This record gives sequence, C-alpha cells and structure tokens, in this order.
Amino acid sequence: MKINKQVALLLSALFVITVKLSGAFAGQGTTPPDSTTLIDRAAAFNAIEKGKTFYFQGKVKEALANFREATIKNPYSSKAFYWVATCQYQLNNYGLSQKYATDAIMADKEDVDGEVFELLAKAYHRLGQIDSALVNYNRAKSAMNARDAKNAFIDLHIAECEFAKQEFGKGLNTERKSLATINSPYNEYGPIITNNGKSLYLTGRKNDTKGEGMNPDDQEYFEDIYKAVWNETSQNWDSLSNELGRINTDGFDAMTWISMDGLHALMTINTTASGGKPETESSDIFISEMSNKGRWSTPKRIANKTINTSYFDGAATMTADGQTMYFVSDRNGEESYMDIFVVSKIDEKTWGEAKALPASINSPKAETTPYITPDGRYLFFASDGLGGLGGYDIYVTENLGDSWSTPVNLGARFNTVNNDTHFQYYPELKKAVSAGFELIGQKSSMNVYEFDMTNFTFPKQ
Repeated sequence: MKINKQVALLLSALFVITVKLSGAFAGQGTTPPDSTTLIDRAAAFNAIEKGKTFYFQGKVKEALANFREATIKNPYSSKAFYWVATCQYQLNNYGLSQKYATDAIMADKEDVDGEVFELLAKAYHRLGQIDSALVNYNRAKSAMNARDAKNAFIDLHIAECEFAKQEFGKGLNTERKSLATINSPYNEYGPIITNNGKSLYLTGRKNDTKGEGMNPDDQEYFEDIYKAVWNETSQNWDSLSNELGRINTDGFDAMTWISMDGLHALMTINTTASGGKPETESSDIFISEMSNKGRWSTPKRIANKTINTSYFDGAATMTADGQTMYFVSDRNGEESYMDIFVVSKIDEKTWGEAKALPASINSPKAETTPYITPDGRYLFFASDGLGGLGGYDIYVTENLGDSWSTPVNLGARFNTVNNDTHFQYYPELKKAVSAGFELIGQKSSMNVYEFDMTNFTFPKQ
C-alpha cells in the first residue's frame, strides 16, 4: 500500500511530538487525563517552547501570552503554570506569581522541582508573608542539589527572612510617605529634590514619553525625566511635566544627581533600543549644565573609557566639589551582577581611572543607585546581596579615608521586603527620598516616597 507523501510527513511529525512529550511528562506524578488530547498536549508543549524563547530574549509579556495559552491547552501541565508564575514575578505581579506557582505544585504534587518551591518562596517573600516564604525556601533547599541552591542564593534569602522577622518583631515598619500627587499606575523612581526643596526631578515610564515609544523587550514605555514644583498653598507637588527641552531623548533618560546650586546634573542615557541620538552602545553617563535662561543644555557624554564602556554604566552621583564620582556598572558581570565604582578628577577637565569599591560593599549580587553625601563622607546605596529584608535594601557606609566601614542596613524604618532604591538624603531640609514598590492587590508598581529625617543619626555597625 502506498502512503501519500503529505500523510507520511504528518505521521512523522506526530511521532516526533509524541517522543518529545513522553520526555516532557516523564517523572510527573499526575498523568494528563484522556480529556487532554495528544494534539492539545502537543500544542501546549510547543507554546511553552515558544514562550521560553521570548522569555530569554527579555520579551516577558510575549512569553506570558504563550505560557497562558499552554495552560489552556493543557491545564494539567506543571511546567506551563511554572512559567506563567515566573513571568508574573518578573512583571512584579507577586500575588499572581504566588497563585500560579501554587497551581504548578498542585498539578504535580509528587515530583516538584526545587525551582518551583524557590519561585513560590520569593513570591511569598515579596508579599510580606515571611513564614510561608521560609517554609518554601527550605523546601527548595531540600529539593535542590548544593550547587543549585548556592546559585539561587537560598541561604541568603533564608537569612533575609530571619532578619525581616527580627525587625518586625521590634515593632519596626517603614515610615515612608507616598508622594501621592506624583505616583501613578506607571513606574516612577529616582526622585531628586533641588532648589531649596521647591523642585523635584524623577524618572518615569509613562505613556507621554518623548517619541511615545516602547522598549521592544519589556514592552513598557521608555524612560523620561520629569519635573514637579512644590505648591505652598496645597502643600503638595504639582505641575508634573517632561517638557524639559533637550535632556529627554527618544530612548531611556534618567537624571541621577543635581549639584547643590542646581547648575550641574548627571544623567544616564540609553538609545540602543530607540535608535535615536545621541547614539550609545549601552547605558552611558552624561553631564548637563543649566543655562542662565534656566534651561538644561544638551547632555554631553563623559569622555573616559573607564567610565563609559560597552556595558551598562549609570546611576552616577558626585561630591559637592565635583572631584569624585560614584556610579554603577555591570562590566564585572561574570563575577557579580552590578558593582559600584569610584573615579576622581586628575584636573578640571580630565577624569582618572574608575575602580570598583571593595568586596565589603560590592557583593556577589547587585549594588545600585549610590548617593554620596556632599562632603564625601557617607555613601548610601541599594543592594540585594548583603542580607537585608528582601529584594534591594538601602545601606550606608562611611568613608574612613583609606577604607570604608562595614555597610549598615537602614532597617525596617526605611526598607521593606521589596526593592527599595534611589535613596537621597537632604539634612538641610530634614528629608530623604527613595523609590519602592507599592502592592495593590496582586500587582505592584514602583513609586516615589519621602522620609522625615528630623531625628536621623547615621547608624554604626
């Protein structure tokens, strides 16, 4: 009997899919019931593989759409639910991540990978459910081999939970005040107060961004710099606008430091995804000057190959005398995710060689958003590798001349179990500002906050 060529090809394809599916479901405690057809399971398998491709390209929302399709095609696929939970975590939707990670476990109770317990633990951690997080971090540790547990920083996360319980046991909790007239459903961060407390700059990813473009990777709007003005009558910030002339490009723009006289600013600019000008290889550090007409000049890239590289370089801060700058870079990414660097001026126009701060500050994970006090004595920064309450916490270290003091966590008064970053301190105003997550239901967004620093004293180790 002769077989039609197209039929033969179809039978061959089904055989390959069946073999792949047998491997995909091997070892699962719950066998997909007869109501889930081979075609549906094949479609779910293909949707997962397609979603993983998008995910590892950084296109989380496109990945999520494929993983959701997989859960519909095969509602008994633990892998599909796990990947939906992973995407929701990356999108900061921690309640949804917790839900889908639980679904992944329920779909395969008898053979749960350690990574599923880890993800569930992290979601509980971000939601502030510390005891549930601890249970699942320990489950993850038991299910993983020692190398995988180390790479996942499971012991660090367990220590974070213990520290959080200790802080909360003292009755401590964050004293941050939301800048409600500034915050929106979009992400806002990087607040900087200037002009004797009358002006506020920040970074936002809003729908009115210049060029109205979206980053093709995370599918969110590009960054713009915004400015708000203090209203004495209402005692609130208002007149928020990104109509700031030349400092906003069609790509990513963030202002990270402004001099005390308000005449000089450091910025981070990245136009690789937008294709605009100025052209950057990655994120670079720029400087802008305020003209006598009250306008910021076109940003100028700092010409120093040890400051601006082909890697991410940004989040710069400077001492009041303009002689020393601190910034972050992922150029040592094979050893640690992100580090803080310091560089000093050789003369009025020339910067020296940038060098990483010591390992007591730069952990194996990430350090970011440094802020140096004007006198150069204290450095505030965010880290997720020094054992805080969870996510990024704010730390401070003192410059001792030839060394730095051991960084001290600012504690639950300033930190939460989520990411806390962009801390800047203004003793003359008795205020500080920062950025952090606000949980609303099962989702969250990044907002800007203010602290009353009237009775603040620098903590000691």
